[in-house]
Amino acid sequence: QVQLVESGGGLVQTGGSLRLACAASGLTFSNYVMAWFRQAPGKEREFVIAISRSGGRTSDADSVKGRFTISRDNAKNTVYLQMNSLKPEDTAVYYCAADSRVFLSPSPSVSAMNYWGKGTLVTVSS
Repeated sequence: QVQLVESGGGLVQTGGSLRLACAASGLTFSNYVMAWFRQAPGKEREFVIAISRSGGRTSDADSVKGRFTISRDNAKNTVYLQMNSLKPEDTAVYYCAADSRVFLSPSPSVSAMNYWGKGTLVTVSS
């Protein structure tokens, strides 16, 4: 049974930082592109950032360029999201997702993901 478990969410002030982690089990982690999505209240889930299977390439949404970075540790079956210079509009539930396709898409879609975590809430206060 595949499980993706996010951690690290919480309340942070504008301009602050948070680091999210997603621990995967039940799958061959290095065979999956890993991505982070987010969903704000009343809005659709949207792509944030993704990383290739080897970790050598990343893609990110314009809204987080220069502020968020993604990394992965295939030995630990874990993907990380480092969020800096946080803004109130970053407030959302952040979801980890696994994509079995070989190549990293510039903007992976929600429908393309094979597995999802349950999410972790990030709240940025103004």
